[in-house]
Order: sequence, then structure tokens, then C-alpha cells
Amino acid sequence: MEQKNKLFYGDNLEVLRNHVKDESVDLCYIDPPFNSKRNYNQIYNNVGKEDTAQAQAFVDTWTWNSTANEGFDEITSNKNRVFTAQSINLILGLEKILGKGSLLSYLVSMTQRIAEIYRVLKPTGSFYLHCDPTASHYLKLVCDCIFCPRGGDYKNEIIWIYRERELSKKHWNKKHDVIFFYTKSNNYSFNPNELLEKYSEGTIKKFNYTDENGRKFQIRGKSGNYTGKQGLKIELETTNPNDVYRDYLDKSGGILPRDWWDIPFINRAAKERLGYPTQKPEALLERIIKASSNEGDLILDAYCGCGTTIAVAEKLNRNWIGIDITYQSISLILKRLEDSFGGDFIKEVVDKDTKQIIRPARLLLDGVPQDFESAVALANKQDDRVRKEFEKWVVLTYSNNRAIINDKKGGDGGIDGTAFIVDYNDKQEQDFKQVIFSVKSNKTLSPTVIRDLYGTVEREKAVIGYLLTLYPMPNLVKEAGKYGTYQNKIFGHTYPKIEVISVQEILEGKKMYLPTVEVLKKAERKTQEGLTKDIFNS
Repeated sequence: MEQKNKLFYGDNLEVLRNHVKDESVDLCYIDPPFNSKRNYNQIYNNVGKEDTAQAQAFVDTWTWNSTANEGFDEITSNKNRVFTAQSINLILGLEKILGKGSLLSYLVSMTQRIAEIYRVLKPTGSFYLHCDPTASHYLKLVCDCIFCPRGGDYKNEIIWIYRERELSKKHWNKKHDVIFFYTKSNNYSFNPNELLEKYSEGTIKKFNYTDENGRKFQIRGKSGNYTGKQGLKIELETTNPNDVYRDYLDKSGGILPRDWWDIPFINRAAKERLGYPTQKPEALLERIIKASSNEGDLILDAYCGCGTTIAVAEKLNRNWIGIDITYQSISLILKRLEDSFGGDFIKEVVDKDTKQIIRPARLLLDGVPQDFESAVALANKQDDRVRKEFEKWVVLTYSNNRAIINDKKGGDGGIDGTAFIVDYNDKQEQDFKQVIFSVKSNKTLSPTVIRDLYGTVEREKAVIGYLLTLYPMPNLVKEAGKYGTYQNKIFGHTYPKIEVISVQEILEGKKMYLPTVEVLKKAERKTQEGLTKDIFNS
């Protein structure tokens, strides 16, 4: 049976084109970059310091470059025949108005991907696009031009209001996002009974009659022919020829939410907060998924971020596909799934004696290097959007997600990541000691690299330095042995001061085995009933 739950590491345009079948998805929600011209940082747990450790998660700044040019040509030439005449003319028209700059680059990227999302949606499928007022007016034009000419329909502009984030005295405070709701046809899933909000006390008081069976109702009247769908028609003496009927309190569980949603933002103390900069509340995704899909349906999120969509889809017994272009996000999602649903979710269970698979993993992970050739391919990617991805993958994989990525493109001081180990300081007080990671993808390296790493360890007052290399380096392994050991006073273990680990060893399962500190927040454990149990909150 085909694995339905899939997590892809890579460019979502390539993944959509090459891995997601036509008309296979029931519901797609995306929370893409907003063209905000900001850099977004992932927040890590504080490790004995006042300053919060951060690393860049993604850059939401767009430029007109070769990628934008290629996308523009693909749209205007109708590559793969996924673009409508209206969407082609829209991009051509916007090029005349906006010129080939930042905004058009962003809209070209979004048009390419929304066209592919339309392709993969079932005829009964629904699409939710989450954005903010920065470019929402342009994105609605893009969606209109892709969905509406082919029988699709624009249903709602949903306003998500929240009261978190900074305040300003220079303009009206910005406290809402926009979510556009489209369907591929007028035959689509929508489950109002899954969404009903409880009546207010004031509304309940209006049901001031009780019938012979003890059911509460209010009397309503309407001129003209009434269909009777809202209640039971009754006879009353009246001077007006109205249809009068009983409106029963228990005929529904409440009222359907309006198109403005007052759902709290995830505050800094919230249990579900993982430190990802654009993390959305699970309650927001629960409402969308419950409304526009059913159990067993396939949910797609092409901009996964920290994985809220797929975590909620899993909790609600939906199948899912997630895609993200950065390994920082992929590693966070994998940890979130493991924390929430158990270690066997992302790893197969193998019998220790027979080595046979007892239970396969509950997701298929695609795009993450599984062999040396794919690791080399990742290291040699030239696309600036995925700069340092090889370093991120090596550091996070070897450290088992217990490292903080150093995101600086240049001048990183020879440090690609750091971790922290607990030890005693000179005053015999518990303290945190640094562990440093340096990554090299060169085919050959001289022993000078080891001396430089040792110098960095000493400069930063770290206790261990790891050199992670793409290619095996026996000469460096020999050189590293000259720099002695580090003994942890709390745990009583001794470790090499400098150690060289190759990618091949990491692919074969070698991990960092140090009593290091968790730098990522732990997700809440999900029970089978869909409830949550807090097992860690930092």
C-alpha cells in the first residue's frame, strides 16, 4: 500500500511537479512567505544565559534574479500547461506596472506554486492561502486567475485577528492575517457541524418557550412562503399573514463561525510554542481541517515550517504531505512528530534478534540524504536560497537536533553550530560548557584545519570540537588524536578534545553521544483520543 504520510525536503515547486499526482489532494493549506522584507529567526531554549539563542530560519526578502527570470518564462510560455490565459496575462500586465523587481519576483514564485496546487487538488478539493495585507491584494488576483476560469470558486476572505506582537504609535496596530478560501468546483467538502460555536448566554435566554417534550424554543415569523428548514411551522393568531414557526434550541449545537476568527496568537509561555518564528496555533489549523476535509482525506502543506498542519492532520486522522526547503524546518518537524506521536512514528521498529521490520515508520521521508551521492549533491547546490543547507543537515543529524545552527554566511569564526554540555566550573558550580561543530566539504584538507579548530575551541572556551567532513580524512583523524581529551566532572566520562567524523559514518548511524542540553522545545504528547498531554515545557 502506498505510504500516504510523506515529508519532503526540497523546493516545493520541484516536489509538487515530480512527486504529487494530479487530482490526489483533498485539502491544501499554505502559509508561505508574505514578502515582508524581514529575516525570521528560530528561537532556541535559553542555556544558562540571559540572551536567547537564535538562528535564521528563513529570509522573506525577494530579488529579481535568474530564478525569477526562469519562473517568468515558465509562466508566459505556459510550461506543463498548468497556467490559465488569465494568469499569464496577469503576470505580463504586472511586469509592465511593477517592473522586474522584488514584488514581481515574489508573485512569479507564488503563481508557479498555486498553479501546481490547483493541478494536484481533487475536483472536490479546497485551498486555503494564508497571507497578510502586505501582498494579499495581489495574491487574490493570482488565485482568481488560476481557480475561477476553470470552474473553481472564491468562497471567503477570512480575517484571523489576534492581540499579540509589538505595538506601534506610528500607524494603526497590525493585528490580523488574511486567509483566502477557494474550491476547485462547487462540489466540495464543508462540515458546519464540526465548527459550531456555543450560543452566548444572551442568545440562550431568547429561547423562552418549552414544548410538551421539554424542548426549549423561540417563536420566529417570516413573511411569504417559508420552506421550514429552520424549524417546525406552527399556527398562531396573528394580524399578519406570516409563516410562524418554532426555532428549537437543540436543533444545532451552536452557530457557525463568521469570517473573522478571534483565535489567540501563540504567546511566549504557551505549551505548544516551539520557537519557530511564524508558527500558527493548532486551533487555527483544526478549524480549517475539520471544515474542509474528512477522516482519511489527504492534506497538503507545501510550506511546512514547523509542521503545525501535519501535526494537526495526524491528530485528526487525516493523511498528509508536507514540504519544506530548509533542513532546520525538517529536523524540527521530525522532532515534533516524535515527541507528539512516539519514536516509532519516524523510525521503523526492528526486531533485535531477527533484524526484521516489526512495524514500518509511519511516514516516508524524501529528499534527505540517504547515501553518499545525495550528500555530495546537497553540498554542491549553488542556489543561494538553500545556502548552508549541507552544514545544517550534517550538524543537526550528527547532534540528533541538539545543536544551534550558526547561520552567518561569512565570518562565522569557523563555527557552524554549537551544543551545550553540563559540567562544573572552577567554583564547582553547575555550568554549561560549549561544544563546537565545524563542517568542511572539501575533498582534501591539511592538518592545519585541526589546529585551527583547536584554536577556535580554546578561543571560545569550549570543551570539545567536532570536525564534520564530507569526505573521509584519515590524516585529520590522526592529527586530532594529538590534542588530548576532555573529562566531564559531573558524569565522569572522558571524550576526545577534537574529533573528526565523516558523512559516511553519519549515514551509517553514528551520532553524538554527549549528555547535551535540549535546545529545542518539546512538543506536547498527543493521545489516541486527540487530547494533549504536556510532557515538557521550557
